[in-house]
Amino acid sequence: MSSISTHVLDTSRGRPAAGVPVTLEQRDAGGQWTERGRGTTDDDGRLRDLLHEPLAAAEYRLTFDTETYFRASGVTGFFPYVQIAFIVRDPGTHHHVPLLLNPYGYSTYRGS
Repeated sequence: MSSISTHVLDTSRGRPAAGVPVTLEQRDAGGQWTERGRGTTDDDGRLRDLLHEPLAAAEYRLTFDTETYFRASGVTGFFPYVQIAFIVRDPGTHHHVPLLLNPYGYSTYRGS
C-alpha cells in the first residue's frame, strides 16, 4: 500500500524534532476536510504510518502542532502550527513531506 510520511527537523538545534503532533486530512469534492490519520513524530523526527487505508488521488493537508513541540523544548515559537497542503496525483507512489522547522520559520519540499 502506498503511503504518506513526514520527517521534522529542527534546524535551530541541528537535530530531529521528536514529539511533534501531526494530523493528516483529505479534502473531498465539496471542499470539506476529513481527518485520515494522526500521530506524533518519533525520536528521529519521523512519522511513517499516517495513513491506514489506501491512498487516493486527492488533496491532502498535514498540520504540525509546533506550539506543543516548542513549549516542550522550552522555546517560544512564532508559528503555533504549520499546515502543508499538497495534491496526490499518483496514489501508487509513496509521498514524503518533510518539514524543516525553527522558532521563526519553516520550509518544506517533496521528499522521497
